[in-house]
Amino acid sequence: MRNKLILISGGAGFIGSHLCDYYVSEGNNVWCIDNLCTGRISNIEHLLKEQKFKFIEADIISLDINSIKEHFDMVFHLASPASPPDYFRLPLETLKVNSLGTEKMLEIARKCNAKFLFSSTSEVYGDPLVSPQKEDYWGNVNPVGPRSVYDEGKRYGEAIVMAYHRKYRVDTRIIRIFNTYGERMRLDDGRVIPNFISQLLQGNPLTIYGDGRQTRSFCYISDLINGIVKMMEIDFHFPVNLGNPEEFTILQLAELLQKITGKKAIIQFLPALEDDPKQRRPDISRAKQLLNWQPVVQLEEGLRKTLKYFQSIPIPSPGADKGVK
Repeated sequence: MRNKLILISGGAGFIGSHLCDYYVSEGNNVWCIDNLCTGRISNIEHLLKEQKFKFIEADIISLDINSIKEHFDMVFHLASPASPPDYFRLPLETLKVNSLGTEKMLEIARKCNAKFLFSSTSEVYGDPLVSPQKEDYWGNVNPVGPRSVYDEGKRYGEAIVMAYHRKYRVDTRIIRIFNTYGERMRLDDGRVIPNFISQLLQGNPLTIYGDGRQTRSFCYISDLINGIVKMMEIDFHFPVNLGNPEEFTILQLAELLQKITGKKAIIQFLPALEDDPKQRRPDISRAKQLLNWQPVVQLEEGLRKTLKYFQSIPIPSPGADKGVK
């Protein structure tokens, strides 16, 4: 696919910047919109000199879509705080970017007759009562808890995407992203892999919220990008899980990272976080069938690549480290 005009909101973020890389490398023109509340210019700095890349620092929520005259072929809505410390810090912004922001991006897609993709999350399943989680599971979500600004924001986002598809026949897609990691994560973003790596590099105790037996399934960034690209190549409008079905406890992750870094650390157990999911594991049968997709990067391989990246950047001063995701 070449010479397409692509709009990516949240394109300076962890996932968005890798998606920008992919489509620019394939010979497409990419517009990236980001207000940098959690994204970073450093993620896209290498693209700023590319003629086929355009960066717009703007907030989707207040964007005047009538000012956009270009005809986009594809529209990706990835903009949203995604780590607990970020959406705890930006609760109203998180709700708005997944509601008003999603509607604005859908309107752009409708005006352009463009393909549209909404990045939802495994958090729509809440603290699931079934495992693994299939797309037809409706979830166990606390609508008024501290995590609800993200969980319910994404659930509303999915609802309005489906409404636009049903009412206006917008060519929509929904992906539910499970825990993803890799280069360009913020070391201080509060998610479990950056947390542990930061603590190990600084010689600090590893902080585990709860007993460490809660599980997560970690997908390396290149696998996720491959799945997102494949989603745009098929005609399917209902949610599709994208994640790695291999399940690890937080304690297992701590042990593996100590092995990889060669650093031993004291484990400090702290009170469990409110509404923190006890299990997180995707059923990816739908992705296998529709996309012929499944992750190929093993956790240890991906963690070694991620560690190498984090060792190449400055370690931030102690900050938000609460809110394992």
